[in-house]
Amino acid sequence: MIIEQRTYTLQPGALPRFLAAYESHGLPAHRDIYERLIGYFTSDSGTLNQIVQIWAFDSFESRAERRQRLQSDPRWQQYMKLVKGLVATQENRFLTALPWTPEVRRMNDAAPAH
Repeated sequence: MIIEQRTYTLQPGALPRFLAAYESHGLPAHRDIYERLIGYFTSDSGTLNQIVQIWAFDSFESRAERRQRLQSDPRWQQYMKLVKGLVATQENRFLTALPWTPEVRRMNDAAPAH
């Protein structure tokens, strides 16, 4: 299992518009295609105007296939139009969860056998 942590730093004042667009268009597509949301967070200290999203995937290959599907989803394409110009920077990090991580154990237990 891999964990993807993506951090968006938004333009000052863009947070409400970004979140409204994501909740109405981006999140439904993301949930249907990526399926395993661990969390979605905003920053209250350190660098402000940030959104951090964390998703779990079985493998890099699974993530790549899902990402390709997401890019062609009409809901995602509409979301991308709505947030154009709102994001100042974007960072991506892949993490490997250790086996005793509670959320990862729960996800592994619930995952269908391959």
